[in-house]
Amino acid sequence: MLDLTFLRFGSKEFSNHSIYSNWHLISDHVPLTVTIPIVEEHIQTKKCTIVKDSEEEKTFINEVIKAIKYIDTSNLSDVISLKSAVYIFAHYLDIIWEKNSKIVNITKHLKSWWDMNCSRNLEKYRSSKCIED
Repeated sequence: MLDLTFLRFGSKEFSNHSIYSNWHLISDHVPLTVTIPIVEEHIQTKKCTIVKDSEEEKTFINEVIKAIKYIDTSNLSDVISLKSAVYIFAHYLDIIWEKNSKIVNITKHLKSWWDMNCSRNLEKYRSSKCIED
């Protein structure tokens, strides 16, 4: 039993509450209900990664070093030219990462029981939104 509940003033999430002051019977406590909306959440199950000490990692590092060499840094005299150089470098990184990384199931390493059936069933549920799935 809660003796005291604090709700954030003006919060949309917790604005739907009711206090039943005439339900206290012989107690000095009264029932309180709070309706908390639960929003749909997307659970990320895959990510791009490069395995440590792999050939892909070596290639990635070599290509990043090459990309850095190609960026013109001879005239970084103001914020605009610096932002431009950083943007070009970030663009190179995106391309190099996409080329060398692989998509992996992130949950298989976090939970020993997670397998491909779990992944398939999760995707099935996300598509159907049906509780049976």
